[in-house]
Amino acid sequence: MPPKFDPNEIKVAYVRCTGGEVSTTSALAPKIGPLGLSLKKVGDDITKATDWKGLRITVKLTIQNRQAQTEVVPSTPALIIKALKEPPRDKKKQKNIKHSGNITFDEIVNTAQQMRHQSLVRELSGTIKEILGTSQSVGCNADGRDPHDIIDDINSGAVEC
Repeated sequence: MPPKFDPNEIKVAYVRCTGGEVSTTSALAPKIGPLGLSLKKVGDDITKATDWKGLRITVKLTIQNRQAQTEVVPSTPALIIKALKEPPRDKKKQKNIKHSGNITFDEIVNTAQQMRHQSLVRELSGTIKEILGTSQSVGCNADGRDPHDIIDDINSGAVEC
């Protein structure tokens, strides 16, 4: 038998799911089942709390008194894809999507400021370089240029952060 837990105790669970869709209960069951919550109700709460249609996101569930509060924890690729302003796509019908858009340097700086607390870099310029590297792996350009060229400019001091 699993150990009993105090219902007044605050539990935190992180779940990876697709935003804007009703997540499958099989993905939620191992994390939420032992806490005695309704999987269908938690899945509906996640769907209502996320406006990130079609993107894989991490959701933080704070559970107290058998009530779950949902909070989206954005990841860098999700923020970059959202900044591209692409129309939502169905992941089941379209596979291996290339995100060949263009985002501005200001959007990259805004994304870096949002992700600053998760980064282990001392300065904001390091976080901007992390975001540029992620945008390169996603497949988009920054200000019409290759993101790695902008990283080289930041390293040489040509671009001020």
